Amino acid sequence: MKYTTSTAFFEALWDAGVTHCFVNLGSDHASILDAIAQDNKEPSGRFPRIITCPHEMVALSMADGFARFTNKPQAVIVHVDVGTQALGPAIHNASCGRAPVLIFAGLSPYTLQGEMRGSRSEFIHWLQDVPDQKAIVSQYCRFTAEIKTGRNVKQLVNRALQFATSDPKGPVYLMGAREVMEEELEPYQVVQEQWAPVTNGSLPEIAVAEITQALVDARHPLVIVGFTGRHQESVHELVQMADQIRGLRVYDAGSTELSFPFSHRASVSPTTGSAKALETADAILVLDCDVPWIPTQHQPRPDARIFHVDIDPLKAQMSLFYIPATFRYRAESLSTLRQLNVYISSPAVQASLSSSTFAEQTNQLDQSHRRALSTIAIKAAPPPGGLNAPVNMSYLSARIRALVPEETIYVTEAVTNHVRMTEQLQPHLPGTWFTKGAGGLGWGCGAAVGIKLAADYHAPTKPAFVCCITGDGSFVFSVPTAVYWISAHYSLPTLTIVLNNGGWAAPRNSAKFVNPQGLSQSSTKEDLGIGFGDMPPDYGAVAVAAGSGRIWKGRVEQVGDVDMVIKQAIEVVKGGKGAVVDVVLAKEEVDTG
Repeated sequence: MKYTTSTAFFEALWDAGVTHCFVNLGSDHASILDAIAQDNKEPSGRFPRIITCPHEMVALSMADGFARFTNKPQAVIVHVDVGTQALGPAIHNASCGRAPVLIFAGLSPYTLQGEMRGSRSEFIHWLQDVPDQKAIVSQYCRFTAEIKTGRNVKQLVNRALQFATSDPKGPVYLMGAREVMEEELEPYQVVQEQWAPVTNGSLPEIAVAEITQALVDARHPLVIVGFTGRHQESVHELVQMADQIRGLRVYDAGSTELSFPFSHRASVSPTTGSAKALETADAILVLDCDVPWIPTQHQPRPDARIFHVDIDPLKAQMSLFYIPATFRYRAESLSTLRQLNVYISSPAVQASLSSSTFAEQTNQLDQSHRRALSTIAIKAAPPPGGLNAPVNMSYLSARIRALVPEETIYVTEAVTNHVRMTEQLQPHLPGTWFTKGAGGLGWGCGAAVGIKLAADYHAPTKPAFVCCITGDGSFVFSVPTAVYWISAHYSLPTLTIVLNNGGWAAPRNSAKFVNPQGLSQSSTKEDLGIGFGDMPPDYGAVAVAAGSGRIWKGRVEQVGDVDMVIKQAIEVVKGGKGAVVDVVLAKEEVDTG
């Protein structure tokens, strides 16, 4: 058996916990192909599963979803500079979303007269020889490097994965030319225990006491979270804190994962009082959150005491970031919450919390939350007009929640409909809610298939039900031909709900913040170049074609269609086929959503 740099590369990935490689291979991967073929012929038991991805954007979106669902790194293999470029917005999402993914790309061969095995052999090798390939993605990566010899490839892979899995997690990028990847080696091992990620620090004791006392003493305490739900235990710890400090409100400003259950009385959202909670809070704990508030819309009161605890409090990858915090600490959110809860359980703090003031605050929170839920329920009522009425976002989302299984994993990319969708879906189970990490549209469909793969890999006897809710623009950007070929080929059925509002509304909504009375607000989407007009794509047909008929499509045009079509789609997915439901939203949803 030939043992090359590529063989050692795959062994290093497997030994480090990478179970899947999402690949789009090219002329730079000769020895990669040989290594895959060798393991297919003589399985080593130490080789990641290869998932063929007809587009790099989908490959990284799938790896992103898989890695975020499992909190374990995965790998993507792409083709030189062009494959790296084709990662597109997925690298932005993985970086901001803190997805631990190792990306490997080949390099154009560096010999051209046959001096070494792997030397240039095709016309394209000259054109792909760019001056600095890693510069394409380096600003989004935690680490970039070139594999220059196979003799330390395992060390380099593990070093890269240390960066990917140490907080703040994120993508890393390795490159290797054909000559290097073809190098023959003597098999060797590394001591895996020596390559663990960096251990995070915790809060100093004085900070634990000061933060706790500030929240307990405050009349209107508030905790703002973002990434804390990445550790599911954090959700339980935050619920415990809210149950003890009974006047506390919690706002999930990130919602990339579920960080706090919508059903809890302390939960506030953009439609249930997060703005008021921010503006009235006299003590605020910002915990592992990138954008706790938008100052041009809402700000804390000037005398609020603000504590900022984050794994990356300076936001090193943002050129502009600051909040008026008096206290800043670099610490991991789960250990922080555990420390605070231990301190809160002390007799002295418990004595303070037993006062009648806290009972009054609890009653106020209960009443406020019940009123908010009542208002949300009213929005979910069937639209006037009976069964022939057009469908609005609130009604649709409420029916989805009522019809899908209780433990459904939601993967959402609703963009301008996100708030209306979330308040009706009301996520409350840790590990069942995922949204893209940043602004690169097209993440959701690929991520949903990646999460389905991850969930079924770790619990093969209990197939997960994954529901992707995506805007129509996001659906187009997701490269659906690749997504639904993969879904069908690997038997990874998901339910996709396409929110068809005729294009993408986000640009006009953004313009409204700048010029509320601007001409864009009275123009049509088509006039502004952000709509499909009267010839929108047939989204379901795209998926059916990509899956060679192994994807089911449905369409909802009016209220009377909703339950019938979604129920049918759910049964299709449970039966092992993917389903795509195109939901035409009401005109007012088109204009305002």
